[in-house]
Amino acid sequence: MVLLHVLFEHAVGYALLALKEVEEISLLLPQVEECVLNLGKFHNIVRLVAFCPFSSSQVALENANAVSEGVVHEDLRLLLETHLPSKKKKVLLGVGDPKIGAAIQEELGYNCQTGGVIAEILRGVRLHFHNLVKGLTDLSACKAQLGLGHSYSRAKVKFNVNRVDNMIIQSISLLDQLDKDINTFSMRVREWYGYHFPELVKIINDNATYCRLAQFIGNRRELNEEKLEKLEELTMDAAKAKAILDASRSSMGMDISAIDLINIESFSSRVVSLSEYRQSLHTYLRSKMSQVAPSLSALIGEAVGARLIAHAGSLTNLAKYPASTVQILGAEKALFRALKTRGNTPKYGLIFHSTFIGRAAAKNKGRISRYLANKCSIASRIDCFSEVPTSVFGEKLREQVEERLSFYETGEIPRKNLDVMKEAMVQAEEAAAEITRKLEKQEKKRLKKEKKRLAAIALASSENSSSTLEECEETSERPKKKKKQKPQEAPQENGMEDPSVSSKPKKKKSFPKEELVSDLEETAGSGSLTKRKKSFPKEEPESDPEESGNKRVPKKKRKFSSKEEPLSSGPEEAAASKNSSSKKKKKKKLRKLSQEN
Repeated sequence: MVLLHVLFEHAVGYALLALKEVEEISLLLPQVEECVLNLGKFHNIVRLVAFCPFSSSQVALENANAVSEGVVHEDLRLLLETHLPSKKKKVLLGVGDPKIGAAIQEELGYNCQTGGVIAEILRGVRLHFHNLVKGLTDLSACKAQLGLGHSYSRAKVKFNVNRVDNMIIQSISLLDQLDKDINTFSMRVREWYGYHFPELVKIINDNATYCRLAQFIGNRRELNEEKLEKLEELTMDAAKAKAILDASRSSMGMDISAIDLINIESFSSRVVSLSEYRQSLHTYLRSKMSQVAPSLSALIGEAVGARLIAHAGSLTNLAKYPASTVQILGAEKALFRALKTRGNTPKYGLIFHSTFIGRAAAKNKGRISRYLANKCSIASRIDCFSEVPTSVFGEKLREQVEERLSFYETGEIPRKNLDVMKEAMVQAEEAAAEITRKLEKQEKKRLKKEKKRLAAIALASSENSSSTLEECEETSERPKKKKKQKPQEAPQENGMEDPSVSSKPKKKKSFPKEELVSDLEETAGSGSLTKRKKSFPKEEPESDPEESGNKRVPKKKRKFSSKEEPLSSGPEEAAASKNSSSKKKKKKKLRKLSQEN
C-alpha cells in the first residue's frame, strides 16, 4: 500500500501532512472538493505529521528563494529524511510546484506528484493551516506571509545597483523620442526661417548646425565680414561660411520683423539645447552599456544592443532567447504576416541596424544576420552571467564576424571558434585580475577616506565637549562672584548702615590685647595666667557650639522682644552693649581656666 504525504510550504515553516490511501482519495475527487471548506471533514482526510518552523525571517527568505529556484534546502532535506518512511518506494509525496518535486525526486529518491487531488488538498491546507498547527493564529500567519513577501520582493529588486538594465531601457526609449522631436522641431525652424533666408537650407544639411546658424545670423542684412570667423567656427568649414555670406547678400527671402526674429531665435535655442541634451544622454547610455553589457556593446554597438535589451525587457530575458529569436527580434509583425499568408519570413529585425548587415552583399545578408544573431546570443549570456564584466569576449566575437564577412566576399577561411575562445579566456582572466586590482585599490582609498572622516568627526566632537565644559565652568563661577559683591553694596543704599549688617563684621573682630591684660590682672596676678589669657583671644572665633549658641539666643530675644530698639538706639549703644556682654563671658572663661590650674 502506497502512503500519500503532502508537503506544504508556508511563510512560518514547512509542514508535512499524511493522507488516506491514494486509490481512495483519487476516486473521491468531488467529495474532496466539498469537504475542503469544512474543517471537521477535512481533519478526517488530512493529519499533520511534522512541522518545521523557520528560526528567523532571513532563514525564511533563504528557503523561499530555494523553493522558487527549484533547489532542495537543507531544512527541507532534514524534514523529509526524518519524518518520511525509510522505504522510499512505498511513499508518494504530493507537492505544489513541479520544479521542486523534480528536485526532490532527483536528490532524495521519493516519488512526487502534482496537480489533481494534490491541488485540492493543498487548497484546504492553505485555508485551515492555522487550525492544523498548534499555537499559530490566523493573524500571525498573515503577518508572516506579508513580511516574507516584502523581503522576497525587496531582494529581487535589489539585484545589483551597478548592473541594472532598467536605466538602459529608459535611456534608449528617451533617445529615440528625442530624435523624433528634434527632427520635427528642426524642420519647423527650417520652414519658419526659410521665409527670410531660403538659401541657407541648401547650404546646411545638419539640423543642429542650422538651428545654431539661425540663432546667430538673425537678420541676414546684418551679416558682414566681421562675422565670418564665427561662421567658420559654427559650420567647421570655411567654404560653407563664405557661401553663407555670399548668399545673404543676394538672397531672395522676404524681410522679417524684429518680433518674429526674437521668436525664431528663442525656438532655435530650445532645439539647440535639446540636441545638446541628446548628446549627453548618448554618452550616459554608452557608459551604462559598458557597465551592464560590455561584450554586446563591443559586438554590435551601444545603440543596437540597448534596443535589443529594451525589446526583450531585460538582459536576462535576452540571454534566455535562442539565436533564431534574436535574429527576428523587432520584426514580429512581418513574421506573423508571413506565417499567415505563407510567405517568406523576415531575415532580420533590430540587428539590421548593425554595420555588418549593411556591408554584406544582398545575397549574403541572410547568412550574416543569422551568424550575427548567434554571436549576439553568446555575448548577452556572457554579460548576464559573468561576475566581472569585460569586453574581451565581445571584441573577439566581433573579429569572428569580420572574418566571416571577408570569407563571404573573398573566400578566406576564418579561424575556428575553439581557438578564438581559448585566446579570449586568457585575455579575460588578465582583464578580470586587473579590474579586481583596481577595485581593491578603490576600496582601500574609500576606507582611508572613511577613517579620516571618522577621525575628524571624533576630534570635532571632543573639541565641542571640552568647549561646553569650559562654558559650564564659567557660568558656574559667575553667580558666586555676584553673591560676594551683593552684601558689600547693600549697606550703601540709604546712606546709613543697618545694625544687623554692621554687627556681622564686629563679631569677627577680636578685642585689643591691652584690655585683656588688664582684665586678667584684676582676676589673677600670676604671670603664667596672663600668657594663657593673651593667647586666648586668638582662639576666640573657634569657640564651642554651645557658647556660640549662648551668644545667639540673647541677640534673637532682643530683636524679637522689642522691634523698635534697633531703630531708636544708635550704632554706638549697640557696640557698647556687645562689648559688655563679651567681657562678662571672657571673665567666666578665665575663671574656669584658673580653677583648672
